[in-house]
Amino acid sequence: MDIDKIRLQYPLLGREVNGKPLVYLDNAASSQAPQCVVDTINEMYALHRANVHRGVHTVSQEATDIMEATREKVRAFINAPSTEEIIFTCGTTEGINLVASSFGDLLCHDDEIILTVMEHHSNIVPWQLIGQRKRIRLRVVPIHDDGTLDLEAYEDLFTENTRFVAIAHVSNVLGTVNPVKQMIDIAHRHDVPVLVDGAQAAPHMKVDVQALDCDFYAFSSHKMYGPTGVGVLYGKRKWLEEMHPYQGGGDMIATVTFKKTTYADLPFKFEAGTPDYIGIAALGTAIDYINSIGITAIEKREQELLDAATKRLLAIDGMHIYGNAPDKGAVISFLVNGINSYDMGLLLDKLGFAVRTGHHCAQPLMERYGVQGMVRASLAFYNTIDEIERFAQAVKRVAAMFG
Repeated sequence: MDIDKIRLQYPLLGREVNGKPLVYLDNAASSQAPQCVVDTINEMYALHRANVHRGVHTVSQEATDIMEATREKVRAFINAPSTEEIIFTCGTTEGINLVASSFGDLLCHDDEIILTVMEHHSNIVPWQLIGQRKRIRLRVVPIHDDGTLDLEAYEDLFTENTRFVAIAHVSNVLGTVNPVKQMIDIAHRHDVPVLVDGAQAAPHMKVDVQALDCDFYAFSSHKMYGPTGVGVLYGKRKWLEEMHPYQGGGDMIATVTFKKTTYADLPFKFEAGTPDYIGIAALGTAIDYINSIGITAIEKREQELLDAATKRLLAIDGMHIYGNAPDKGAVISFLVNGINSYDMGLLLDKLGFAVRTGHHCAQPLMERYGVQGMVRASLAFYNTIDEIERFAQAVKRVAAMFG
């Protein structure tokens, strides 16, 4: 892997910020997009801007073909059985909301949904909303101090009223790679379907939805070197056919009268209105890009960067890293000597380092650890060991400013 050559494909990585070379360590929030992805967006706007699925003219057909070719790329990327089970959304958040709303219609008073304490707000609030409407109870899996889930507690949460499980594949704060296959198997023994939030997994490791046997899997383009505003929801056909549409409008119907509407076949039943076919095309380019490098090579490279960063940061006096699971993604959340995360992040920015600070859309997890927020450095394969060494030096320098 020629990292120097790869980095040239990302113009932002050559920027300066506050007079310093930029070191971008906020990849868990949004990764950067390589030039080939940007080029696809420009080409689509310039040569293929016509609404999809609705026109017999050449440009519309071209845009439709490109969009549907991307659906096949997504299917292959996660090894889904059929493109009919691949729904395009505007992101992981919409995918989870779609399931919460549509599957939620099948739930009843006193039904229970199992979540974990490490969930992103996007996998908490949608279930609370449906819970308030249906008077459904949420049950929460606790974690151990090292950031691993308490699997015994998870098994004990199942009751005759358990109807659904929604869990993160990888924690966006702790980096913990959860044993989702094992958790899915446990849930299925109780005839309970499972949604997996794959936002932090899909860009960094091989995802095989058939091997996992998950019922739903959601992820976002902008975290996997693609454009913003595009996401994917995989759902097993049996559930998608049973669920009501999430939204109504054009392209999701078969027939419409004022007496009755019938719905289009999958996946279009859940894709109302004009999709972001330009962003979807660029997601296809991002998948091609990932495949050209190799997801296994990406995972190996990021593990090397994580190991190096962890070693260097732990050498700093007063350093506390949250999340030390044996199986962990390339995310490091930390505090140094109790220094406020915002103060640390602001000063690091002055030195050219882009990190995330605060509660990271995971306030229940912050409460579990008794903190208001953390500093998060999240790595991508295009980061370098030199950047990590400079980052550790910068953290040590900032910490020294507070005495």
